[in-house]
Amino acid sequence: MAPAIGVVTFPGSQDDQDALRAVRLSGASAVPLWHRDPDLHGVDAVVLPGGFSYGDYLRAGAIARFSPVMESVIAGARDGLPVLGICNGFQVLCESHLLPGALIRNGGMLFVNRDERLRVESASTVWTADYAPGQEIVIPIKNGEGRYTADERTLDALEAEGRVIARYLDNPNGSARDIAGIANAEGNVVGLMPHPEHAVEELTGPYPGPATDGLPFFTSILKHLVSVSA
Repeated sequence: MAPAIGVVTFPGSQDDQDALRAVRLSGASAVPLWHRDPDLHGVDAVVLPGGFSYGDYLRAGAIARFSPVMESVIAGARDGLPVLGICNGFQVLCESHLLPGALIRNGGMLFVNRDERLRVESASTVWTADYAPGQEIVIPIKNGEGRYTADERTLDALEAEGRVIARYLDNPNGSARDIAGIANAEGNVVGLMPHPEHAVEELTGPYPGPATDGLPFFTSILKHLVSVSA
């Protein structure tokens, strides 16, 4: 039986179906999870998708952090459950204190929607192992509060511990040190502002390609789950 990866739907999620499709394309079993249900239904990993959970009232991700499902996600993540937060999901992870720092309004106060060139900095997490360090990829972004920020001590620690997993090559939102994604110290929790689930098929991925640069996020976790269950 294929490993099961759950994708949470919050009120205002808009990329949950795309994430479920990306999971299926990787070869894993895709399991929808509802925000009010604390039961993770035995999934082996969780994706928190992009969108505007609870309308992004207060701060992006601030209300979703208190959804019943997040009690189980937070507890699971602290016990080693792999969790990927994409865009709004990254914001939820920061609000949940599973990742440090915060995502704030973009520089220039503009919503940015475009294909973005990234450099993979770390292949040592369970979500990035199918990439090579230094590999340049193209992944779509779409955010208004995607500017990663943290104090200098935190930023220095992320750098020193190899926890910056991707950087922008042409910083679209003013993120500190061009950071596009980070991981926790254990490497099982990853937050990423760009949307890898929108770069998994030749037909709908970035053009001109490569159109499937986002798929390795999902194949990486599948291979990890298969290896630990063998």
